[in-house]
Amino acid sequence: MKSNLAILGDKESILCFKAAGVDTFGATNDDVASILRRLAKQYKVIFVTDNFAEQTAETIKKFDDQTYPIVITLPSKAGSNGSGLALLKSLSEKALGVDILNKEDK
Repeated sequence: MKSNLAILGDKESILCFKAAGVDTFGATNDDVASILRRLAKQYKVIFVTDNFAEQTAETIKKFDDQTYPIVITLPSKAGSNGSGLALLKSLSEKALGVDILNKEDK
């Protein structure tokens, strides 16, 4: 049975997902956008490491009005750069009309 899940990122960050049955696709900065467009035609859920999600933000934005694919950002092996949280904040504000992720220090 073919998986409906894929992950796109640098090879070191995505290797562990292969053991969980997720189809893995290693990429470089030069080819990540073209690989993402190809995966969007084949998979319903695509995980993208946040360093590549930030780089391909315009491509990911094109999927907003479609049912599939659902693109979810994850931290890479280097840790989070904050772009995944920023995307989630933007989408939640768009859907709910309010910032539910506001983290003000009190």
